[in-house]
Amino acid sequence: MNRYTTITQTRPGLLESHKVLRNTYALLSMTLLFSAAAAGLSMAFALPHPGILITLVGYFGLLFLTNRFSNSAWGILCVFALTGFMGLTLGPILNVYVHQLGNGTELVMTALGGTGLIFVSLSAYALTTRKDFSFMGGMLMTGVLVAFIIGLVAVFMPEMTSLHLAVSAMFILLMSGMILFQTSEIIHGGETNYIMATVSLYVTIFNLFTSLLQILGILSSDD
Repeated sequence: MNRYTTITQTRPGLLESHKVLRNTYALLSMTLLFSAAAAGLSMAFALPHPGILITLVGYFGLLFLTNRFSNSAWGILCVFALTGFMGLTLGPILNVYVHQLGNGTELVMTALGGTGLIFVSLSAYALTTRKDFSFMGGMLMTGVLVAFIIGLVAVFMPEMTSLHLAVSAMFILLMSGMILFQTSEIIHGGETNYIMATVSLYVTIFNLFTSLLQILGILSSDD
């Protein structure tokens, strides 16, 4: 009787988490394609990078709007605006690698492949083991904040390649942890809004890709 009661009580929660997971992956796939298209257009038209200030204002402003409208259809529009904007800022960075490094295209594809491999592997691990990684939340948030501050300092010290390598390595570790954490939050009911789950995973993938690309670029230039 108790077992039957437990099953009937948890089944709706499981169905809801599966729905959030399905909607998250569907929206994430569309936003990644949209962001890639925006990056491609930015590269094709050789748009200049907007700079760190405009990038931060645009990112946090659109992130605020996405969170504000996350429970309505406007939230989906905000997600595409955010991911499209990030794609536009990525295009000029990719152009630097592709046109200024002899093996730039190879580096971009390697970073892209590495990002996909890490994301799929860690997501599959969290989904198949169904382990609860909620305990990592506080540590990850603190780590991201510290890495973000150090990263801002590194922007104004381009000659310190060791610092850039350290920041990129930190972000790779932190973003890997975020994949486990966010996936766990979805399957265990900690995250019930697929729009915000999509944004979280998109930002994770974006930072993972750019960090891998920077490390590969620095190591390649040292060869």
